[in-house]
Amino acid sequence: MIAATQLRVGMSILYNGEPHRVMSVQHITPGNWRGMVQTKLKNLKTGSTIENRFRSEDKLEKARLEQHEMEYLYSSGTDYHFMNTENYEQVSLSAEELGDNVSYLIPNIRFMVDFYEGRPVGIEPPQIVELKVVDTAPNLKGATVTNTLKPATLETGLVVNVPAFIGIGEKIRIDTTECKYIERAK
Repeated sequence: MIAATQLRVGMSILYNGEPHRVMSVQHITPGNWRGMVQTKLKNLKTGSTIENRFRSEDKLEKARLEQHEMEYLYSSGTDYHFMNTENYEQVSLSAEELGDNVSYLIPNIRFMVDFYEGRPVGIEPPQIVELKVVDTAPNLKGATVTNTLKPATLETGLVVNVPAFIGIGEKIRIDTTECKYIERAK
């Protein structure tokens, strides 16, 4: 069981006894009222989309999906292609099905791909991904001592805040659950 406040785009949950993919999440805290989580859910059986509001203290059950380790190969248009590492079968998923996980897709990285009734419905990225910085402000001399952050654009288009000493061309490690900088890659 997971709390409604821990819902993230791309997660699969059971709602009204049917598996749903979380398409969008918005935390709302109106004035003196209790917090709530506004979501858009896509039914994995029918493909229909609904909107639902959960209280922040609501508990939800994760959908039990079959998972296979697959390697990301390439993208074509809005489709992303993966290969099963055991039997070499290939499947493709749309950018909509992947949600925010598109930001972690670089060729030859392995993901757990979720299957429901034999068809792919989403992916679970590794906990930590190494990505290269392609654009950021110049390094600052003496910035190793201070704790200031600056935005950096990574090779997948993802923008994260990094320490001031990180420069263009460096590889950094990103925590995919919080989409945050961890450290320089070795």
